[in-house]
Amino acid sequence: MNPLARTWLRCFRPLRWPALRLVCFPHAGGNAAFYRTWSAQVPDDVEVHGVQYPGRMDRSAEPFAADLPSLAEGVAQAVRALPADAPVVLFGHSLGASVAYETARLLDGPGSVLRALVVSGRPGPGRLRATSVHLADDDTLWAETGRLGGTGREALDHEGVRAIALPVLRADYRIAETYRPGPPVPLRAPVLACVGADDPEVTADEAGDWALRTRGGFTVHTFPGGHFYLLARRNQLIDTILRTTHRSPVPTWSAAGP
Repeated sequence: MNPLARTWLRCFRPLRWPALRLVCFPHAGGNAAFYRTWSAQVPDDVEVHGVQYPGRMDRSAEPFAADLPSLAEGVAQAVRALPADAPVVLFGHSLGASVAYETARLLDGPGSVLRALVVSGRPGPGRLRATSVHLADDDTLWAETGRLGGTGREALDHEGVRAIALPVLRADYRIAETYRPGPPVPLRAPVLACVGADDPEVTADEAGDWALRTRGGFTVHTFPGGHFYLLARRNQLIDTILRTTHRSPVPTWSAAGP
């Protein structure tokens, strides 16, 4: 793999001739390993990549991203460094949805291999909620992790885990909460929005705002569960992503552009 792609992307089952690359963006406090198990759930011709943001795991010596657009710029360069022999679907959950969207904006142009954008657990850019959790004290920030249900009780009660995770969480909440989306220039690629029916962070109506960000077709799919519905509904989610995007045509560009 190209050194730039190797810095940002973790491929858990490299394929010689993939029919599709699924690039997955983690939530706040998450890392590429969150998607390791997805490689075993997809068809043999689908290659899964988890995005590794700077400042965590094997990139812990690097500074956190200054802001969300610069984070997306790094990922977009890494995706461009992959072989252009297969279309690419971007999937992002929560914070990852916004990073995936900004990455899609950078990739969505003539000659692009971007096939589709899949956003999960996040309101559309025009309906983002104003919050300031990144400015809260450590106890409040850590309680937010427990409230959303993505971390097990054992990890939440472990002081060592908390000490390592809090700086990452604060940095990720900062870039999520200070993110200001640009004008709604629609993507050529289609968008699929996925939400948990009981997610306190996004309603199906708020997810519907993503429709304004594409000219390529839009679908909302609701799953049982809360913000981290994808833990219990992983197989169902992967099936929905691939059924919706795997066989759709790669967007093409006319001479007049988008």
